Amino acid sequence: MSNIIEIENLSKDYEVGFFKKRKVRALDDLSLTVNRGQIFGFLGGNGAGKTTTIKILMGLLYPTSGTARILDKDISDVSMHQRIGYCPENPYFYDYLTASELMKYFGELFGLGGAERNRRSSELLSKVGLEEKDWNKQLRKFSKGMLQRVGLAQALINEPEIVFFDEPMSGLDPIGRREIRELIVELREKGTTVFMSTHILSDVEALCDEVAILRRGRLTAMGKLDELLAKQGEHQVFEVNLKNVSADQLPGRYTVSPHASGVTVQVNDEAEIEKLLADAR
Repeated sequence: MSNIIEIENLSKDYEVGFFKKRKVRALDDLSLTVNRGQIFGFLGGNGAGKTTTIKILMGLLYPTSGTARILDKDISDVSMHQRIGYCPENPYFYDYLTASELMKYFGELFGLGGAERNRRSSELLSKVGLEEKDWNKQLRKFSKGMLQRVGLAQALINEPEIVFFDEPMSGLDPIGRREIRELIVELREKGTTVFMSTHILSDVEALCDEVAILRRGRLTAMGKLDELLAKQGEHQVFEVNLKNVSADQLPGRYTVSPHASGVTVQVNDEAEIEKLLADAR
């Protein structure tokens, strides 16, 4: 299989501070390749550099150093965007458009004719589990989970060769997560490459052919998940970010770190993640 993504020595520094500025390295000398037709999992805790990497690949951020290629084109070549799809972690769209209008708008950007735009819009909104009664509702009336579904749908309107999903299960209930899992598997079966960042181990185990693990901006491991977990003496810790949840709402068995919008909880395995989500409801 040919490489569809090639990243070489990619680094990104941010300037922080007001009077006395200093540089903070968010991504440090990242190199990896992704094969065509696979589901590739990009793992790491908060601040590991996952979103920074994806934004660089999408051309939303400029790297401090290093290079990257998608579909054998440098990421600075905007013509490549015609063949890719992208859904950020927190998609935001013009509030007064309906879901149907938004999908048709993106379809027109990609040059789809009227009949094809209508067909693809209806097909994709159904596939991501958005009820038909909500298709003509303004997006400002949507919940976070509903917006996430629309974000996933718009990423597929052009039938891309590769899609980038940043935390695609964010804001979805268990039924929604299952539906999106099925959609991602269907994409792979059609030959579409999926590059997804996540911190949910159960989704990685169920979906991913290969994974890369970031820690503080550096690549710490890469390969098939079962091979990485089988390494003797290696202990995996995953961080789950919960918004609008306080430490007092969770049982004392968890390692909890409060932050401005909620808490970050450390868990060790898939069973703990499922229990945590149930406890946080």
